[in-house]
Amino acid sequence: MTDLDTLATQAYLYGFPLVFDLEQVVRYTTTGVGANPQAAFNEFSHARSLASAADTFVSINNDTVYSMASLDLGVGPVRLSVPASDRYYVLQFVDAWTDNFAYIGTRGTGNGAGEFLIAPPEWEGDAGGLTVVHAPTRIVSIVGRWSCAGVDDLPAVHALQDAMTLTPAHPDAVAAGIPSIISQGDEVLDFWEKYRVWSQAFPPADRDESLQSSFAALGLTGAVPVRELPGEQQAALRAGARGGEEAISQAMAGAAAGATPGAWSQTLHVFDYNLDFFEVGTKDEPAWKIADPRRRIGERAVAAKAGLWGNHGYEAAYVMTFQDADGRPLTGEHDYELRLSPPPPVGAFWSVTMYALPEFYLVDNEIDRYSVGDRTPGTVTDADGGLTIRIGRARPSDPDAAANWLPAPAGTFRPILRMYMPGDAVLDGTYAPPPITRVDG
Repeated sequence: MTDLDTLATQAYLYGFPLVFDLEQVVRYTTTGVGANPQAAFNEFSHARSLASAADTFVSINNDTVYSMASLDLGVGPVRLSVPASDRYYVLQFVDAWTDNFAYIGTRGTGNGAGEFLIAPPEWEGDAGGLTVVHAPTRIVSIVGRWSCAGVDDLPAVHALQDAMTLTPAHPDAVAAGIPSIISQGDEVLDFWEKYRVWSQAFPPADRDESLQSSFAALGLTGAVPVRELPGEQQAALRAGARGGEEAISQAMAGAAAGATPGAWSQTLHVFDYNLDFFEVGTKDEPAWKIADPRRRIGERAVAAKAGLWGNHGYEAAYVMTFQDADGRPLTGEHDYELRLSPPPPVGAFWSVTMYALPEFYLVDNEIDRYSVGDRTPGTVTDADGGLTIRIGRARPSDPDAAANWLPAPAGTFRPILRMYMPGDAVLDGTYAPPPITRVDG
């Protein structure tokens, strides 16, 4: 691998979150994603049902109903009004580089009604007494999640969704949106062209400017389209894309292996790469920051690939595993049990959600069940108050096991245990879920 190839690999890890994030913003503003319909910039898109296998989005949850918005603050500040809520909810604010920079909701600001002003970078003006949320980039994603106990609870959620509003300070201003990209002839070069254009349109944090500038040798900081770069640079970019994807895959596999066979990966700090932007609801504390620069860039790429728009661990803790108790890959060829006793300690609620590999999408199944948790109707608790979840491709014959059945795909899979408003035992590592055990030999 040449020095230019190595630099391109570093550029891929650096730029992947930006490109992946903005591709999803384009989806939301043009076609919608799954249950969330298309919505223009600075308008909410509300899902009206819990996520299903039709929602092809990385590691989407089935616990909450989504309210999403893509903001273009090039039109100026946008006013956000939220209603008083009778349930857990969170509005997570994510910039173009995938930094979580603000949280409005139950944990961050409480369940009362609120008025906020989302301001563009370097904005200075009269907020009129509103709580100001300063955005790091012109494009911002609001990822809203409303706790929903099931179909019967949907009307109440819909009322809360409809009570939220976004009001631009200048209603007639036209959003510029994300710069369009001319096809470069294949997917790899298209990726790099997106990175070249978008990284200049959406400047990074000050600390990353020197790193971004170092990619000039690859032709990524100028005005020349990637397809017009010299052959040596194009070859390096292709090698860098391969190297970057391999590095992300290896990091994910390493995290999945865990310290012991079947251990759940404790990903409390995978989203701690934001070091610069701390608005309402965030924790500007060393414990929630990845200090090592190289690790920070790598973790950000892995987090985008495996769980784009995931929350900080103090908002929602995500732990996952790819293995059973004996270190064997989890696969629909076998049946498993997960005994949670005691149940996870949380301030809101918890669930275990099934995802098929390699896409990390929800799994289509005959009973339309994608997760099992403390709010799942009809589950049977153990005598000690714990819950034994049965995992497998086929419905169990035993009635109690069937009541607690989490359907699996035919191939390999990865469950995620989500803990909303995790308790201290989760955050300090005292609580760890047990391994998943194979029950069919």
